[in-house]
Amino acid sequence: MSQKDRKTRVLFPIGAKLVIIISILVLVSLGTVTFLVSYFSHQDVQRTAEDNNFTVNQRAGSQAEGSFKAVQTAVLLYLEVLDRSASVDTRDPEMEWFFFNRNQNLAAIQVEKPGSVSSVFIPNEQFFLANNINNEDAENYLAQGFSAVEDRIKLFNAGPIFQLSLITAVFNRHGKEGNETVRIIFNPDDLSESFGTGINTSFIITSSGDVLLHPDSDLVLGGANFSSLPIVATMQQEGDNNRRQISFADDSGIMYFGAYYRIAGTDAAAITTIPHDIVFEAVQSITRQNLFLTGIVLALAILFVWFFSKTISKPVQTLADAALRIEGGDFDVELTPKGHDELGLLTESFGKMSSALSIFGRFTNKDIAVRAMRGEIKPGGLSKHATVFFSDIRGFTEKSERFTKTYMEEASNRIVLWLNEYFTRMVDCVEKTGGVVDKFIGDAVMAHWGTAFTAGSPAEDAFNGVKAALMMRAALGELNATRMKDDPGNPEIRIGCGLNTGIVTAGQIGSEQRMEYTAIGDPVNLASRTEALNKPFGTDILITEDTWELIGDKFITEEMPSVTVKGKEKPVRIFAVVNMKNVAGPKTLAEVRTLLGIPTPKLNKVKTDEETKYKIQGN
Repeated sequence: MSQKDRKTRVLFPIGAKLVIIISILVLVSLGTVTFLVSYFSHQDVQRTAEDNNFTVNQRAGSQAEGSFKAVQTAVLLYLEVLDRSASVDTRDPEMEWFFFNRNQNLAAIQVEKPGSVSSVFIPNEQFFLANNINNEDAENYLAQGFSAVEDRIKLFNAGPIFQLSLITAVFNRHGKEGNETVRIIFNPDDLSESFGTGINTSFIITSSGDVLLHPDSDLVLGGANFSSLPIVATMQQEGDNNRRQISFADDSGIMYFGAYYRIAGTDAAAITTIPHDIVFEAVQSITRQNLFLTGIVLALAILFVWFFSKTISKPVQTLADAALRIEGGDFDVELTPKGHDELGLLTESFGKMSSALSIFGRFTNKDIAVRAMRGEIKPGGLSKHATVFFSDIRGFTEKSERFTKTYMEEASNRIVLWLNEYFTRMVDCVEKTGGVVDKFIGDAVMAHWGTAFTAGSPAEDAFNGVKAALMMRAALGELNATRMKDDPGNPEIRIGCGLNTGIVTAGQIGSEQRMEYTAIGDPVNLASRTEALNKPFGTDILITEDTWELIGDKFITEEMPSVTVKGKEKPVRIFAVVNMKNVAGPKTLAEVRTLLGIPTPKLNKVKTDEETKYKIQGN
């Protein structure tokens, strides 16, 4: 995982966390205050609205009750006078005119005598003329036989018939000839003030839900029925004596507070409603203002916390970036404390730790250490199909003695500087091809491919190993070109390289106090012995047949005499590496020897000090 990918794992930076925490605190505190204020204001406003609605309803109901009672009383008094003076059939026109003049809201009276199939119709001619109502239509309407109940006035909506706000009242009367049914058509305009438009809406309905009086005249003239309203259903269930107030929703989902008042002596009731939106409009306005102020306070808090968090998040981000660099193997991290608080102390300590790790990284294989730190390499050994490399400097003992003779006490320091320059170039070749430098053994280098890292297959790892050896040849050529001939303080370097491929055991080997990642096994030993053959063979890069079988088609090679190795049943074929195919450079081993100044040996006369380890075939 790259450093950039690791950074994406930081989903919530410290600055964002501080902003979130402070925002939550502000929202919770101000939100709680806003909620409590809104809640208690809501309760107070609701109580006030309910009380006001109840008062308006009682006033409207009482007025309707008085109006209906006054109409009934006026009609009863007139009929009583007629009974005493003459009869309904022989009524005085002047008295009739005087009565209707005093009761202009009355449109007509019909009296149905007991046992009679006919009835007496008393019209208000002035009312009919003023409102363009035909006497015959009114008489026929009343003749439909609206029935009455014993103890109360029964009311009906006459508005749809005459397209005028009219109410029909039916009640019983004990007349001179017995029980009579009285039917009245009257105009309830005297109630318009109490049942007009306003914040509260009051209207009158019958026990069956028919609308008798409403501020919206279209509902009256259209014969609307409100029996589906929850408040009407509640009123119908509660009986005659209960006066209650409830909260309900109409068919469109609008919420109302509603109170009802049963009009005494009738089958009707006055209902007063007020929408929740109107009741709580002030509360909602205050709530919106509080939310607006909360938003302003929250925005200011976020800005303040954001800028303040920079003083914390920037140093922490610097430390996090430094930690990612160290995790990626870059120990050369420079940190400068920017404060005298805990973060400044932490930054200073982290810088010292980085310096210590940088020094430590030079004493061990940094790549291996980094992978072990990430948990990618665990203690224990694993079988790996790897390519193992050994190299050695030719004539190193003689060069060391010359350093000693020439520089005396300074010889050791000069040798180390000389070797470090050489090792730097060799290690670079190994690492560029994906290999692991296992260790330095004096002037020798051990490396391998396919152990801690792999290019994907043993063949690719073997290719990279041989390529690294060719890169070392080129790097040494460049290095030697900068040196003077026979310079005792900076002599030329010639090396021999040996590579072998096979199954090795790779892992962290050592004690609890000290461990190193290395490879062991017979292929490692064979690689070391192969490197030693460069001197008698007059070569600089040798590979075994196991390596050659994997990559022989990609390199120019020449087979050398086979070698019988101790512990091996069959002779091992050995190949000298000339160059990569289709690449500029030497094409034969002879050209390599000429390029490197290696004399051509007579293989049939080769003698070796390694007879206990191997034997060259043909000798």
